[in-house]
Order: sequence, then C-alpha cells, then structure tokens
Amino acid sequence: MSYTNLLYHAVFSTKYRKNTIPENHEKELYAYIMGIIHNKKSKLYRIGGTENHLHLLFDMHPTFALFDFMKEIKEHSSKWLGENPNFPNFEGWAVSFAAFTYNLNDKQTVVNYIKRQKEHHKTVSFEDEYRQFLTENGIEIDERYFLKD
Repeated sequence: MSYTNLLYHAVFSTKYRKNTIPENHEKELYAYIMGIIHNKKSKLYRIGGTENHLHLLFDMHPTFALFDFMKEIKEHSSKWLGENPNFPNFEGWAVSFAAFTYNLNDKQTVVNYIKRQKEHHKTVSFEDEYRQFLTENGIEIDERYFLKD
C-alpha cells in the first residue's frame, strides 16, 4: 500500500481562449469532469473557471502520471463537449496546461481562489493570471510558445 497526499492545481484553457463554455451550462461540464476524475480513483476538491478556462484542484491516484491524467481529462471532456448541444461553439482545449502542487494546509486557500474565478476575472485577464502562476512558481516563460495553440 502506498500513501500519498499530493494536491494538484491544474489550469487549462479552451482553444485560442475562446469563450465557449456558457455559464448556464458549466455545471454540466464540471459534473462530467468530476466523473472522469472519480473513475480514475482520484478526488476532485474543486472545479471552476470562466467561459474560456478551468481550474481543477485534485488529488491524483499515485498510479497516474500527471501528463497522462490531464490528457485523458481533456480528451474525454472534449469529445463529450463536441457532442453536447449545450456547447455549440466549443472547438477544443488548448494543447498546454499548467499544474502546481500544494501543501494540504493550502487546500482551502486554493479552493477559495477557484470559487472566486468569475469575480477575479472581472479585473484580471486569463493571460495575466496564467503568466503570474508560472512566474510565481519559478517557471521561465519562453514567449515564442506562451499560450500558442
């Protein structure tokens, strides 16, 4: 038996950051993604975002690699969104994502941050938020590839 407690905060956007997740149907998408994560024996603590991006706070089962885990979430949800008439403008997810680990003591802070996404993005663009996350986590940004789909 392996014991882990790794909190991941992942952020990813729609293709070209287009507003293709209607607010009145976002909870359907959130429930679908929660199902994907649950089926992977993992736990979703919070999901939220805006019309053009999502934040996930989750604990991933230790048998998965983060890249594969995120790839499957994006692939399965993209297929579901493409077949769902409530998301007629959805074209896909952007190729990239960002993910950061947090201590259990930071869990509620991250949950609260995700809860306030709509309010937060009244004054901060997704691009600025994404850049700030990368910078705060010591990730050097190569402008040639930053948010290129």
